[in-house]
Amino acid sequence: MKSKGSDFESLNPQNIIDTVEGQTELSFLPLVQPLPSYINRVYELKSDDGDRFVVKFYRPDRWSDEAIQEEHDFMEDCGEMDIPLALPEYLKNEETIGKTKDGLSFALFPYKSGRLWEFREDEEQWYRLGQLVGRMHSAGDKVKALHRPRLHPGATFIKDCQDLLEQMPTRRAGEFESVVRNISDIITPMFDNVEELRIHGDFHCGNILDRMEEGLMIIDFDDMAMGPAVQDFWLLLPGHASACRKEFFMLLDGYQEFRSMESSSLGLVEPLRAMRMVYFLAWCGRQKNDFSFQKHYPGWGSDSFWEIEIRDLRNQYKEILDFNENT
Repeated sequence: MKSKGSDFESLNPQNIIDTVEGQTELSFLPLVQPLPSYINRVYELKSDDGDRFVVKFYRPDRWSDEAIQEEHDFMEDCGEMDIPLALPEYLKNEETIGKTKDGLSFALFPYKSGRLWEFREDEEQWYRLGQLVGRMHSAGDKVKALHRPRLHPGATFIKDCQDLLEQMPTRRAGEFESVVRNISDIITPMFDNVEELRIHGDFHCGNILDRMEEGLMIIDFDDMAMGPAVQDFWLLLPGHASACRKEFFMLLDGYQEFRSMESSSLGLVEPLRAMRMVYFLAWCGRQKNDFSFQKHYPGWGSDSFWEIEIRDLRNQYKEILDFNENT
């Protein structure tokens, strides 16, 4: 069922409370606190009993309900392995996915507090983080996700490039096509025979909470995908692969307590970074007519914008070449 109207225009404090109360046994105070999230709409609620919750309304048409269910299933599998995270609540329909009257999909989670994980020159911290990823991937390897993106040069990368070529200025299209073809030619063979499993997909320090005595907790599985395990390593690294070997191997030491990973996976870091650069551009392109997007990215899509982005992709292509030559 498609949502009526444009994006989240039907959401207001009273509708949010009425929607969640109508599909749970909970009653809420008349307070709705927006939380940072551009893609979706996320709000904190407080029940009459004083318990805090987070309700997440998924962006229309981004994920099917089957894809959202795969996100929740992955989280459930992680929870069964005692990995700290906020599991979605079951609603009156005995599912974790609810619907607003306008067809928006939503999920309700218990509120969990904590401070964001920070980079530290602490080998034990990196080791613990590697253990956490290893445990998460042990859960991720249980089943395949059939309705989620596949992070592979021949899948998401090709589609994203094609989408972008259709909307950029003609005079820049040739330059863009040339550099992404060069990137594709060099990185595609690198993914041959690479194991793919369910991964977080957006595993950076902003999605890790340090809950002190309770340990590290994972949040925001919204970008869950099928892909190589090292995707959940490289966003943690403070720089390019060539400058972060120490951090990578500290993560790897902890990871291999639970799963194996070849040390050569470091060579996929810069290809994955290039793919993410294109992915982000394509995602922006799909939102360019959104009023909120135009407000935050007023110069997106201009000739000068594409000049800078193509230059950055050329630099990333060189980074891939340099790493390969020095390995």
